[in-house]
Amino acid sequence: MGVLMSRRQTVERVQKVSLAVSAFKDGLREQPSTRRRAEAGTARQGTLEQEVQEGEEEASAGPSQPEETSASKAAWERLRDGRGVEPEEFDRANRFTPPAFIRPKRELHDDEPPDISLEQREQILNDEMCEICEVWTAESLFPCRICPRVYHDGCLRRMGYVQKDSAVEVTETAHTETGWSCYYCDNLNLLLTEEEMYSLMETLKNCKIIPESCLTLDDFLHYKHQVHKQQFERTMPEAQEEQAALQFNALDPDKKGHIEWQDFLSHESIQLLQKIRPQNALLRLLTPKERERARTAFLALDQDNDGFIGEAECRQARHTWFRKHQKEMQSCNVSISHVGPISEGSPASSRNGKSPEKILPTTKQEETSVDWPGFLRENVAYILAARPNSAALHLQPLA
Repeated sequence: MGVLMSRRQTVERVQKVSLAVSAFKDGLREQPSTRRRAEAGTARQGTLEQEVQEGEEEASAGPSQPEETSASKAAWERLRDGRGVEPEEFDRANRFTPPAFIRPKRELHDDEPPDISLEQREQILNDEMCEICEVWTAESLFPCRICPRVYHDGCLRRMGYVQKDSAVEVTETAHTETGWSCYYCDNLNLLLTEEEMYSLMETLKNCKIIPESCLTLDDFLHYKHQVHKQQFERTMPEAQEEQAALQFNALDPDKKGHIEWQDFLSHESIQLLQKIRPQNALLRLLTPKERERARTAFLALDQDNDGFIGEAECRQARHTWFRKHQKEMQSCNVSISHVGPISEGSPASSRNGKSPEKILPTTKQEETSVDWPGFLRENVAYILAARPNSAALHLQPLA
């Protein structure tokens, strides 16, 4: 009995010793972390003291920035990232997360002439699934007239790319010959590389342009004068000022007295592309749909099928092969929104009641002829400028 009691006592003592040793080891493990917390607290206290001291120095140095600086900074960030204007009234509670946009980069072979054949037609195929939700629902998808992407109208609204006032227009035009441009193709600013975008932002900042604001005629002319003076170090001639005023009228087809920020941004983007990139590089920006429409327009103008058209016909294409709704044609005589053939059966010819031959009485023998590559080079900027859905003319065709 005594032996059994001694064994029990031994086991209890061993257990107590084991518990004491474990507690001692736990205390040793916790001690460094406690020390680290104390050191971190001391360091944090020093950091807070530094922040307070820096704040007092900034306050004594001068007044703080205006309140609108944060809003202006956010606008410049949206411009840099290509996100565009975000309406304040948009309900973001049920909004989808927009995809991250990566600006394009120039390649070494971009300046080489691309091989765009006149005889070889291109097969146009749209994507089968919605670009946003990746779900296929057949005819309820709205195709883009520039790229192969397709969308649901509900997904566009959830992304904030289609508002209530434009949802009906998308529904009515997406499946018509006029077509509808998606939010990628509608924004010409997304064609700029990071370097080109930085150059444009510097120009806008130097000219005191407020992002996401409307511009009146005086604002637009003042901006054009400043850009011309910075580039050429002399005053802009009167003839160029008149041309700038005509461009302002083209950007304001509804005669509201101002141009919208998105239209101004698209105009400046296409102007910068014309100035920086060669025509071969611009030709590589054309999508298969745009190339096919241009091919159809050229073949319609080439009545004798010799591969050449008149120079006047080439210029006329800039005015008539881009068109929008008939209600927009009534308010604007020149439109460059849609590429299409100019033939006797086309809406443009039926609306005027004349065929292209009657509109342009000159013959090819009386003027310089233009072949297919030359036709593309001379009109590529106008084809790109026709991408936005806006009724504004982002590149005014010359007479």
